[in-house]
Amino acid sequence: MPAKPGASSSGEIVRLFLRLGLTAFGGPAAHIGLMERETVERRQWLNRERFLDLVGACNLLPGPGSTQLAMALGYTRAGWRGLAAAGICFILPASLATLGLAWAYVRYGSLPQVQGILYGAKPVMVAIVVQAIWNLGRSAFRRWPLALAGIACLAAVMAGASAVWVLLASGGVTMLAASRQYRPAAFALTWLPASAGVAATVGLGAILLVFLKLGVVVFGSGYVLLAFLKADLVDRLHWVTQAQLLDAVTAGQITPGPVFATATFLGYLLHGWSGAAVATCAIFLPSFFMAGAVGALAGRLRNSRAAAGFLDGVNAAAVALMAAVALALGRGALVDPWTCAIALAALALLVRFRVNATWLILGGAALGLVLHTIAPHG
Repeated sequence: MPAKPGASSSGEIVRLFLRLGLTAFGGPAAHIGLMERETVERRQWLNRERFLDLVGACNLLPGPGSTQLAMALGYTRAGWRGLAAAGICFILPASLATLGLAWAYVRYGSLPQVQGILYGAKPVMVAIVVQAIWNLGRSAFRRWPLALAGIACLAAVMAGASAVWVLLASGGVTMLAASRQYRPAAFALTWLPASAGVAATVGLGAILLVFLKLGVVVFGSGYVLLAFLKADLVDRLHWVTQAQLLDAVTAGQITPGPVFATATFLGYLLHGWSGAAVATCAIFLPSFFMAGAVGALAGRLRNSRAAAGFLDGVNAAAVALMAAVALALGRGALVDPWTCAIALAALALLVRFRVNATWLILGGAALGLVLHTIAPHG
């Protein structure tokens, strides 16, 4: 049940999600792993089943899934005030970091070198995701049909199937299975050298409309966002070049927090500081309302057997999607004996000694900088 809104719970939400926004590298799956550890294991704001319901429902929404999960968790803890606090605190550090990179890009023609930080931090994030999959999988695959659904979903995603269709198909099958035993119920869920330079100044109203639309229609990962941005900003409107767009997406990926902070970088290129603010607000604004609906409805859906069956299937698929991302993240992060050792050490510290994940990320980043300075990699 959501906690009664108050200064204490709101302050707790601000501290947690501001810290996550400053340290959460690795993309949505890693963000979910961190949030599960902090809100379910350490703080016990909600049980693992409710957390999984929020994960599954947010995966069905357009927009930045892990950011919407942060908002829904804030709602669960302290209502609409908690949702706003969680969303703003998770988004703001990424947007400010990306804005700093945009300023450096325009002024110096390059992005600051951050390979060392990522070299050490990404293996830690792999360990965090692996632990989260183990924890969430015990709930998501509590019955053998759900375990089979998870395996099928993992195979489908690895074969190239759309994540959204996999989620819907898994939910639909399990809902039908539940409906055969119970009465049907209505259900609705309605860095890098570059040829930098600022594009021709674009009006703030146009920036607002384009990025607001993106916040409503973009499903999936940062790579899907790249496709939508290319179609609108490069091909249709000619606001930026493809090279500038790729650099913007890179900036969003090398900073902690949501990849959708790419919008901040692009807004700065298009209209300076005010453009950055407008683009950021516009692309994230729809998520506040959609995440609020998820936070309000997710608990009630468990009262319907058919809806609960749908959520069980979606949750099994969501954990399978995390496993697919973990495999991809592992291939990119575990590139030599050092990174493998960092990941194994982080996993041991997480499981055996329950070390705070934030300290592990910071430690991995510091070690990565040292190793990268001594012997540069890749």
